[in-house]
Order: sequence, then C-alpha cells, then structure tokens
Amino acid sequence: MSSDKDNFNLADLTSALKDEDRAGLMNALKNKLMAGQRSDVLESLTPQVRNRVEALKDIQGKHDELEAKFREERAVLEAKYEKLYQPLYTKRYEIVNGITEVEPTPEDTKMDQGEEKIAEEKGVPSFWLTALKNNDVTSEEVTERDEEALKYLKDIKWCKTEEPKGFKLEFFFDSNPYFKNTVLTKSYHMIDEDDPLLEKAIGTEIDWYPGKCLTQKILKKKPKKGSNAKPITKMEDCESFFNFFNPPQVPEEDEDIDEDSAEELQNLMEQDYDIGSAIREKIIPHAVSWFTGEAMEGEEFDLDDDEDDDIDEDEDEDEEDDEDEEDDEEDEEDSKTKKKPSSGRKGGRSQVVVGDGQQGERPPECKQQ
Repeated sequence: MSSDKDNFNLADLTSALKDEDRAGLMNALKNKLMAGQRSDVLESLTPQVRNRVEALKDIQGKHDELEAKFREERAVLEAKYEKLYQPLYTKRYEIVNGITEVEPTPEDTKMDQGEEKIAEEKGVPSFWLTALKNNDVTSEEVTERDEEALKYLKDIKWCKTEEPKGFKLEFFFDSNPYFKNTVLTKSYHMIDEDDPLLEKAIGTEIDWYPGKCLTQKILKKKPKKGSNAKPITKMEDCESFFNFFNPPQVPEEDEDIDEDSAEELQNLMEQDYDIGSAIREKIIPHAVSWFTGEAMEGEEFDLDDDEDDDIDEDEDEDEEDDEDEEDDEEDEEDSKTKKKPSSGRKGGRSQVVVGDGQQGERPPECKQQ
C-alpha cells in the first residue's frame, strides 16, 4: 500500500474482490484502512453471551452442511435438464436461420393460394437483434449503427467453464461486411464456484474490416479560414454494443489504484456483469418471448409494483412539501417587514446511488441454445 489512505496496491484490490461481493468492494477497501482499530466482537461479549454465540455458530455450521448438500443435488438436477434442453435449442436455431421449414397450417395454405407468390426471407429475420433490443438491459447498449451488424447474428450460447471457473458467452455470426470473426466470445472468471463473485472478464478482439469499426467514429476538424491545410481527422471511441467484447480491465499487480479509480472500476465491472447475466439468464433461455415482446410485459408487471410503491412515497412527500410551503409562506410574510428577500440562488449536487448489482444463481454445467 502506498500514499497511506489515498492509494491502494492492486493486491489489496484483488483481495477485496475475492473476499467481498462486487457491490461491497469500496467498503472492503475502506475497512482495510481501519484494520487493527476494531476489537474482536467476541472479545467484547460477556462469557455467557459468548457461549450463546458459539452455540449459534454450531447451528450455522449444520445449516452450511445442508446447504452444501443442496448445491450438490441441484448441480446434478441442472445437468440432467441441460441435456433435455439441447434438442430444443437446436430446433430453435434451425428455424431461426431457415435450415428447417415449419409446415404451413391449412389456413396459411388457403391464403397462399389466393395471393400472388412473393419471395420470402428464410427463417426469422433480425431474431436476435430484436430480442436484444426488447430487453431493458441490453437495449441500452444497442445503437442504430449496431443494428445492421447484429442482423447477421445467428445464435447465442453459453457454457459453464471449469478452468478458470465461470461461464462463457458465444455469439455466432454469419459472414458480414463489418468484421471477419464468425464467433465472438465473452468469458467471465469467477472467484467462487457457488457464489457469483467476479474476478475479471475477457472478450474477443474484433477483426474489423477497414472503415467498418462500430466502436469508433471518425472526427474531422476543419482548418482555419484562409488556411490551405488539409482537414485533421482522428478516431474517437463511441457507444456500441460491440464494446461489450472489450470489458474493463483490472490493472497489473504492481500498479497503484486510488479510491476513485477503484470505485469507477467496480461500477464498470458491475455494469458489464449485469449485461452478461441478462443475456445468459433471460435472453438465451427465453429468446422468442423477447423477440415477440411478451417477456417485456412480465418485466413491466414487476416494474408496476415498484412504481406503485414509489407513487405512495411520492404522495407522502408531496403532502409534507405542501405543509412546508405553507409554513414558509407564513414565515416570509412575517419577515418581509424585517429584511429584504435574498436574490441569491442556492446550489446543490445530485447524489448518484449505485445499486448492489444483484446477481443470479450460478449456471449449470453447460447450457447452449
């Protein structure tokens, strides 16, 4: 550790990532500064209370043993159903990409006979693009420039990885005019097999065709009037779904990282993990529901419950504000004869609240769709 309280060695950051959840990263870093200042909880207790706490720890130990057994049985059950999912995912892939044609219904046949035949597109065009755009997490990452490239997306799969432990997302693309890769991957390395503690993420380096990079844009600066100089051009990073494959990187171990940088890194890693989790847990297993928008209705239902709570809270706050305004008006009338009203403005800063990055359960052995 260097510069006392202002800087942290990466070893401290890595340790915090291993011992604490991602949302508590900053708390872990701050706690390290206060090490030695806190007395052991058990030592501050009376002998009788300490014995009771020890008894509670024994109960917790038995609970942990049952929980470990539950996780083992759950893993076996997940592996069983993962095998049952595979034929369904294969059929979905074949229909989406026009490999297998669905038999028309009698009603469709009658309609075809009464209409002029036109060339139809194979499969389900823009299937994965539409699914990504309809999910509230991934839709924020997809830009208009990305859409044409994502129309070439044929399938998304995910698998559990053992060395290192974690999971991997695979995006399969048809030949396209944007990049040479046929498969783009994103791997998440986890600290613990059962608890979703993220260590780092690794993405594929995209081999863009010249002038087709979607993660950068060209800026041209015009020369001053009367100058014969050529316009200055430079590349600038821009928003794109394909930035997902270039995740935030943890610095090398010998680098120091200050508290602000550590907090920024934590937030970026949280956001990146949330996108990967949404794709793995929601979009892949329920892709057609996201394509049709039916999954959005379920999400909105959950949001409505939260909004109702917010509305109730807002109404209470409005009532309090009205009462405060009435009191302020009375005070102003009383003070008008004593002093002139101030013409200055009172400024303030809005506070950004960072969520805890809630994570889903660990994936089964291998789930590919």
